[in-house]
Amino acid sequence: MRLFDIDGPLYRMMQTLTNMFVLSLCWIIGTVIGLGLTVGVSTVAAFDIGLKMVENKEGYVVRQFIKSYKKNLKQGFPLGIMAAVAFYTVYLDFELFHKVENASIFLLIWGFLSGAIFFCCFVYAFALSARYVNTLKNTVSNSFRIATRYPGRTLLLAIILAILACAFIWNLTLMFISLIIGPSAYILTVSMFARPIFRNIEKKNTEDGIEYYDDPNEDKETI
Repeated sequence: MRLFDIDGPLYRMMQTLTNMFVLSLCWIIGTVIGLGLTVGVSTVAAFDIGLKMVENKEGYVVRQFIKSYKKNLKQGFPLGIMAAVAFYTVYLDFELFHKVENASIFLLIWGFLSGAIFFCCFVYAFALSARYVNTLKNTVSNSFRIATRYPGRTLLLAIILAILACAFIWNLTLMFISLIIGPSAYILTVSMFARPIFRNIEKKNTEDGIEYYDDPNEDKETI
């Protein structure tokens, strides 16, 4: 039966799940070896593979991850620290609202507003860093611009990510699954939203005379 062929849907599904497991494991190891400080490097390296996976262009996941990890140390390290600090401040804002008696409602509003702003600043930033050569400031700025330019897609992405987060903590079984494929699930979800947007940007820039090369063995593009 074609279902069990090497090109059949069952084989492709198993191959995808295997790659997701390996990618999650690489992300965890890459983060742990830096005592959590290299979470940005691991995330950028994982997105480098995730963007290829959504187009079925991934090769050897471990080899590609190690190569991308080394290449993105300089950019990924501060990006990860910035994102962690930004979202930790949002967490502290909500904690302050719950702990302080008669806390102002404006504190809660500011928490949601700052959370939305930081989400826009970083939701596409790691994928942008994996795909393009740019300064840290421009990478974060471009993520915010893309998020606000495509508000419907970004809102849908936020909802899906929230559903994933809730699903992974629903019970012990799903929590165990989240340890196996959780990181790659988030990365692939964002990659599936980011890749068409990047294609649109590249198409527009190509029409303006800027050439792009999509060979996965080439260096990152400049934007």
